Order: sequence, then structure tokens, then C-alpha cells
Amino acid sequence: MTLASPHLDILKEELCSLHAELIRWGLVAWTSGNVSARVPGADLMVIKPSGVSYEDLTPDSMIVTDLDGNVVDGTRSPSSDTSAHAYVYRHLPEVGGVVHTHSPYATAWAAVGEPIPCAITAMGDEFGDDIPVGPFARIGDHSIGEGIVATLKGHRSPAVLMRQHGVFTIGKDAKAAVKAAVMCEDVARTVHLARQLGPVARLGQTDIDKLYDRYQNVYGQHPDEHNGATA
Repeated sequence: MTLASPHLDILKEELCSLHAELIRWGLVAWTSGNVSARVPGADLMVIKPSGVSYEDLTPDSMIVTDLDGNVVDGTRSPSSDTSAHAYVYRHLPEVGGVVHTHSPYATAWAAVGEPIPCAITAMGDEFGDDIPVGPFARIGDHSIGEGIVATLKGHRSPAVLMRQHGVFTIGKDAKAAVKAAVMCEDVARTVHLARQLGPVARLGQTDIDKLYDRYQNVYGQHPDEHNGATA
């Protein structure tokens, strides 16, 4: 089946480009990772095909499924993580993008089942909390999705370390979820290196709250700002 929609074509192009970002930032090896996006206004999502190298991905190779993981557009099998992504979209309606990686430093924390403590300002900004650990679950059905939702629902962090597996991130769209995956690996590496130098203390909760509020609500450009505003 083929769905004809200019909006869907744009989403497939964006998703293809975002998979290249996983390589650019060193978050994946071979074909071990994926990005998906919710199709706005429809109970559908777009995800990469299973086992296809990133260099061979094209917009036309992207797979469209419903939110139960059933293929509705595409000629290949979708990612083996499709059920997990679909479960997240069904249970977290605010989520527009999901990313899965096995990025080395963050996955090392997942392997030992330890949350990454919110010990640096960059974590306060981006995550507003420790990056939590989710339960171990086998690949192939929605069990991983259940763990993601149970861990992140009501949590500030857009990233979860699934125990002895890897990283899943969520965002308002696929680009935001990719950014969260990039930043998760960055802080995982930094805090790991810091612990080689000595004990690492978590920031105070008040400081974390203020950092998070500033970054989410003040930092960057805002559409209602006047052109003549100064820094």
C-alpha cells in the first residue's frame, strides 16, 4: 500500500536526514539504532526498515505503520523496535519522536543499571533530573515500550537507560528526540570521566529546578521577541 501525502513525504525526508545525525554524533554502530516520528493528525508513525545500513537509507525506504506496528506503507520489514516505538506513541500522546541507540557511554551506564546523576549544569538544563534506568525487557514485542513509558511518564528526563540494553529518548518531534540522544551520550561520557577523578556530587534540587526552568523557558530565540532585542 502507498500513502500519497506531501506532508508524509517531508516527514520521510526529515527522518532519513536524522538517521545520518546518529552516525555523525557517534551514537550507532552498523545498523543498531533507529529514529521514528509520529505522523501529525493520524494514528501512524514512520520508522526505518530493519537491518538496512544508514548509507542505504532513502526517504522512499522509510516504513509507515499504524500505532500497533502494522505496516501500512512500505515494501520492507520495519525496525525490530517498532513495537516499542508504537507503544510509546499510544501511551504518551505528547510525544512526536522516539530514538533508540546503543551509544557507548550511556549504554555502559545501562549495563551496570545505574542512573546518571544530575551532576553538571548541562544535565540540569536538558534533563532536569537524573537520567533514569528502566527495566530489562526482551526485544520483539511492546515490553520495552512498557518500560519506557513506566519510567518516563511524569519524569522530566526525555532519556531512559533501558537496563542492559541501551538508550531510548523521546521528544515533541523526531529532531528533539535525536537532540536528547546526543546530549544523553555527551553527559554520560562527561560524568563517567569525572568519576575517574573522584566522587561526583549531584547538584542541589533547587539549582536543578532553576537551571531547567531557565533553559526550557528563557534560553534561545522566541517567536514573540522583537527584532531589535539585545542579548
